[in-house]
Formats: sequence, C-alpha cells, structure tokens
Amino acid sequence: MSGREHISVLFQEVLDNLISTESGIFVDATIGGAGHALGLLSRNSKLHLIGIDRDQEALERAQEALTAYSDRVTLLRGDFGDMKGLLHGAGVESIDGALFDLGISSYQLESGRGFSFNDDEELDMRMDRRQDLTAYHIVNSYRQEEIAQILYEYGEEWQSRRIAKAIFEGRKKGRIKTGRQLAEIIASAKKRTGKTHPATKSFQALRIAVNDELRSLVKGMDGAIEVLSPGSRIGVITFHSLEDRIVKEHFRNDEALTVVTRKPVRPGLDEVRSNPRSRSAKLRIAQKK
Repeated sequence: MSGREHISVLFQEVLDNLISTESGIFVDATIGGAGHALGLLSRNSKLHLIGIDRDQEALERAQEALTAYSDRVTLLRGDFGDMKGLLHGAGVESIDGALFDLGISSYQLESGRGFSFNDDEELDMRMDRRQDLTAYHIVNSYRQEEIAQILYEYGEEWQSRRIAKAIFEGRKKGRIKTGRQLAEIIASAKKRTGKTHPATKSFQALRIAVNDELRSLVKGMDGAIEVLSPGSRIGVITFHSLEDRIVKEHFRNDEALTVVTRKPVRPGLDEVRSNPRSRSAKLRIAQKK
C-alpha cells in the first residue's frame, strides 16, 4: 500500500453545502480514503455517517482513518447502486444527506489492479474483486467491434475504432496482461495531443464497463433520493462529461428535487495547483422537496 496521501476534492464545498444540521444520518456512498467523511464528522458532533464502498481495501482504510469517530460510523461493503437495500439492511429508513464522489482514488491507482498506465500487475480494474468481469477479459476476449463500442460509448473516444484494431492486432502476438502494455498499444495507435495521456479515455471506458458504473450511478441516485428526508441534499462529484451529463439531467428531471447548483461547483485555482487531479471535478447538488 502506497504512502501517497489521497486528497479529497472540493472538500470545503462539500462541508459547506451538503448538510445543514449537526445531527442526522449522512451517507458517503464512496467512502474511499474517508477525507470528506472525516471533515463531516469533525464539524457535526451528532452526525452519524454511513460509508459505502465495494472495495474492501478502501473500507479497511476508512475504518482506520475514522477510528476516533467509530461510535458514529457504520461501514457497509457493497455497490452504491444497491443503496436502498444496503441501507434497509442496516435498519436505516431515511437519511439527511448523501455524497457520491465518483473519482478513482490515489490508492486505487497504485493498487496493482491495472488502473494506472504504468501498472505492471495484471490488468484487472475491478473495484470489487468478488466480481468475475475484468479489463483483462474485455481486452483479450471481446470482439474488436465490441471493444470499439465500449471505448466510444463510455470514453467518448473518437479514435475508438483505430484503438480497438490496435488492441485486436496486439493480442495476436500474445495476451495483453498489464496496464502498461495496454497503454503502450493505445499510445502507438493514437497521436498524443496536449498534456493528457493518450490512453486516458480508453482506460476510463474500460473501468466504467468493468464496474458497470453508469447503471450503478443512476440506481444509486434513485435509491438515495427515495430515502432522503425532505429538505436534505444530495451531491455528486464527477470527473468527466459523460457522468456529469447524467447527473445534470437526472437532477433536472426528478420532480422530487430542486436543483441547488444551476452550474456545477468547480475547484478553485489553489486547489488545482495543489491537487492537479481535481482539475476536471464538478460538484452538482440538489435538495429533496
């Protein structure tokens, strides 16, 4: 496990805008490194926090980080797409706030599961190791057309067909086993423009496909909104346009909600300088009527 510190994006904005009472139940649907959770618990002395994550290692880190507040914390392993069932299983019928931070953490990038372009461990990308589907299986077993569709639909990668062809040709020489191998194949097929790594969109697409993230996002928001108490808020932090559009439209079209953020909240210049990964983050907030 790396010693690199995970920095929670839009930390102050979450603390200032997602909960208005010291008491109640708040759900951190992606507990991760527990940065937001720590801030919420320290600021609100009677708040009970429920942390959800399907990554067992993330839950273990969160448990350690939240030791001082253990009497006010409940950690649940599962997909936030099953939000309602997870909460009901814990005896919770209503909540007073919810946060979904859809970013991948520094810990996960360094976890040896193929999330990183420089990863020499097996190409995996599962948030939950209990599931069967991996990025290795998609890259080495799916038809060329299926890979292209995943890259285009989930990564908005306009060179998806060229990249899929390169992957298909590359695996003829031998299995594509690591994140580094895959990134090199993608880079060779795609001209690099700007500072962004040429494999960024493709890795995003594969991660979303492996973890069925978009379906989980919609189901998770629906579940949270259903159990959210009137006057309470839900916030979602996204890191790419595909997720942001889904959240924007979902909030706008749900008659149970009032949109709080007409435009998404973005990190300030100081935050981007101190944490470059925050530059694409967008926070949208809605309130239950």
